[in-house]
Amino acid sequence: MEYNFFNPNDEIVIKQGKLPHWTQKEVWYFITFRLADSIPQDKLEQLKLEREDWLRDHKKEKREDYSEEELKEYYQLFSERVEKWLNAGYGDCVLKDEVNAKIVAGALKHFDGVRYQLDEWVVMPNHVHILGKPINCYELSDVLHSWKSYTANRINEVIGKTGQLWMHETYDHIVRSEEAFEAIKNYIIQNPQKANISVQQASWL
Repeated sequence: MEYNFFNPNDEIVIKQGKLPHWTQKEVWYFITFRLADSIPQDKLEQLKLEREDWLRDHKKEKREDYSEEELKEYYQLFSERVEKWLNAGYGDCVLKDEVNAKIVAGALKHFDGVRYQLDEWVVMPNHVHILGKPINCYELSDVLHSWKSYTANRINEVIGKTGQLWMHETYDHIVRSEEAFEAIKNYIIQNPQKANISVQQASWL
């Protein structure tokens, strides 16, 4: 397998939404997208206020200025907490239905090797984890839009609803090293067990 990771000397494109998104050509990403009802709004508001307070109290010019201890604290306070909320199973968890899970799994596999390369991935009851990279000049944003748009339309047909299925924002993080790559693979594989659920669809099935 070819490993392409974050290159600080290569061109970086930073796209701003509610979350910053760093992109480079044909690097591996850890991607998470979740259902719109997967985290209660009051928890999101609480998290937003606490994150703003933390960033104000730990103001730095750039990410590299944070110490390892500060980055670890930030992860434990915010990223780790979001993962716990997702694994708690909030919302309708429509991906628990095998029909809906298979729609997502099919969409992920459809252009594997053509528009992107997949490694590990798993469809959880209210979110999806993917370790993958765009290839053949395809942009990550286009790949994500294709996955989310197609699956939202199909799943809404199945469940008889209209409107927003997925959160607009997607968490995508450039994998920085082979060690990080292996850690993310293991996390994805272990995620169902940590959430105390049986797997609906996953790369190893």
